[in-house]
Amino acid sequence: MEKPSPQSGKVRAHVFVFGIVQGVGYRYYTVNQAIKMGVSGWVRNLLDSRVEAVFEGTQEQVEAMIQWCYQGSPASVVEQVVFEYEQPEGIEGFDIISNPVASE
Repeated sequence: MEKPSPQSGKVRAHVFVFGIVQGVGYRYYTVNQAIKMGVSGWVRNLLDSRVEAVFEGTQEQVEAMIQWCYQGSPASVVEQVVFEYEQPEGIEGFDIISNPVASE
């Protein structure tokens, strides 16, 4: 899917990370990395053992976060990262969503 090119200069990526990514600090490292890079959004565990995240920022920031997802936390074993670009919603800050949800 092509990256949206909104007038604000912001893009949004919806990301799913597969592998050993729960119980290894993946979400906390994601928050720290996103804050360092100035990216807004959220991250959460899914009930099927994946991690889901949304990143909003400049194209460069969001692409760097997607690349970071392949690395993850030191104890994680990332097998696959799947993402698509969506229209930004203007999220501010970066949060962990505590309640895991069933996959969509």
